[in-house]
Amino acid sequence: MSLLTRLRRDYPILLLAIPGLLIILAFHYFPLWGNVIAFQDYQPYLGVGKSLWSYLDNFRIIVDGDPQFLNAVKNTLVLTAIQTVIVFPAPIVVALVLHSLLSNRIRQFVQTVIYLPHFMSWVIVVAVFQQMLGGTGMINNWLRSHGYDPIHVIGNADAFRGLLTSQVMWKDTGWATILFLAVLSQIDRALYEASAVDGAGRWKQTWHVTLPGLKPIIILLLILKLGDSLTVGFEQIILQQPAVGADASEVLDTYVYNNGILGGDWGTSAAVGLVKSVVALVLVLGANKLAHRLGEEGVYRG
Repeated sequence: MSLLTRLRRDYPILLLAIPGLLIILAFHYFPLWGNVIAFQDYQPYLGVGKSLWSYLDNFRIIVDGDPQFLNAVKNTLVLTAIQTVIVFPAPIVVALVLHSLLSNRIRQFVQTVIYLPHFMSWVIVVAVFQQMLGGTGMINNWLRSHGYDPIHVIGNADAFRGLLTSQVMWKDTGWATILFLAVLSQIDRALYEASAVDGAGRWKQTWHVTLPGLKPIIILLLILKLGDSLTVGFEQIILQQPAVGADASEVLDTYVYNNGILGGDWGTSAAVGLVKSVVALVLVLGANKLAHRLGEEGVYRG
């Protein structure tokens, strides 16, 4: 079938895809041109065309090991490790629990309740946690009224990483659970029946039937997570940064914002953002290649 014939056949679908394609081009590909300022002594009033070229000078902050930059890298890697180990498996566990429920009504009710926070903005989520855990929040007011000492969570630098992790879990675990429940619903029930005939209990069925069925989607999401691993929640952190200080909360995204938008060091901030994007791309490509070697499809074939 020739290209012209396929275009005539599929033109309604192609027309429907045009708005989405334009959005991707406008907000994802066209802004890539802005990375050129990573190689310039960029001045907003001069623009890209008239700003002087500094070439690789803006990348010296990465090589020289600026303390603020190294602190942002450390916080980013620690939060990435915590969220990969704790947050990523959470929806898998929730999906397995919901899938084991016999009542569809209970399953649907719980699923609806836990994924509703996903539709809240981070401003609302942070406000809810402040109302619950703040110095004059509901929990501390209850503790004081019963003669107990209040707990200091909001504004406590030592508890900040745990607070971020709990916020992410509360907001996004329910939404991610939908993906795993969809995969679980496609696993052939005959496999469970055959394993039961062979004497496998619920735990062995989970280990030998359920988890192998979930393996492709787990690997796919883990690869995508690696690509997003250096992005640990700009809006969530920047809203709470004034309360705990930069030492405990500065990550790469907030470093770029604070030094570029607020500090005016556009070139260096763009260089940090560019390196971060390149590292994320390498992680995705490398993890996808490893998935192929392990016999999995990964994000794409090739």
